Amino acid sequence: MGVFVKAADLGSFAAAAEALRISPQMVAKHVVFLEDRLGTALLNRTTRRQSLTDVGRAYYDRCKSILMDAEAAEQLAQEMRTRPKGVIRVNAPVTFGAFSLAPFLTRYLARYPDMQVDLTLNDRFVDPLEDGFEVLVRIGEFEDASLIAHRLAPYRLIACASPAYLAERGTPQTPGDLEAHDCLAYAYWSPSLPCRWRFSRDGREEEVKATGRFRSNDWRTLLHAATEGFGITLGPESVLSAELAAGRLVRVLSEYEGPARPMHVIYPASRRPTVKLRSFVEAVVEAFGPK
Repeated sequence: MGVFVKAADLGSFAAAAEALRISPQMVAKHVVFLEDRLGTALLNRTTRRQSLTDVGRAYYDRCKSILMDAEAAEQLAQEMRTRPKGVIRVNAPVTFGAFSLAPFLTRYLARYPDMQVDLTLNDRFVDPLEDGFEVLVRIGEFEDASLIAHRLAPYRLIACASPAYLAERGTPQTPGDLEAHDCLAYAYWSPSLPCRWRFSRDGREEEVKATGRFRSNDWRTLLHAATEGFGITLGPESVLSAELAAGRLVRVLSEYEGPARPMHVIYPASRRPTVKLRSFVEAVVEAFGPK
């Protein structure tokens, strides 16, 4: 098939022979073999020119497709034997990306010295194909047939405050007690919109309005304010664990479950999973997958 396609592409047996580094007679034998097998002529040949027959044209198109698939299969097999190499463009939410994904990326790059990562952080929805991202990390419910998603551990939020704040203001025992405290609220869209925190216990959910003297659309500033004793913050457990271990913050309402949202690592279904893409996604799932 390869010889036949090359002869059709280049217009002569002699040109195909030169390109394939075989003799014109061997090119002719390959084409005749196919014609005998199929029981029909594939090429109209004269001393001056050659052209595809109707059957030859249809057969040529299918042969090209088959040969491309075979080449892709060989390339995939070769890639699976090699180390990841190249640039991978990643998009992730701001807080998760800055606190959790960034340390993971330095470990990943140390593990694969031929890889480069281009990381963009934002909380808006992005189209991976339109915006040119190969991998997304997204928090929230997910349904999109054009994307392949691998589930990660849920993004859990817990309430914390500094020991100094709790010594001065007391420790809330129920979510309703938060209404008497300074809550460091995350401003999702506009400072005019109320921020509500949800907690659950024994299957019952309780929602409270989080109010206080300081709110921001950047959770890092809220974390700083919390460690400085300016209120109670509701933030990701994965990030706050370090602050809790160091004693800079203390968890409150530990008998209640804070909000938890599903999280996935995602890539376009239309994108062939190259060795670099596979290695990155597998590493993310290993680091952040369900435990």
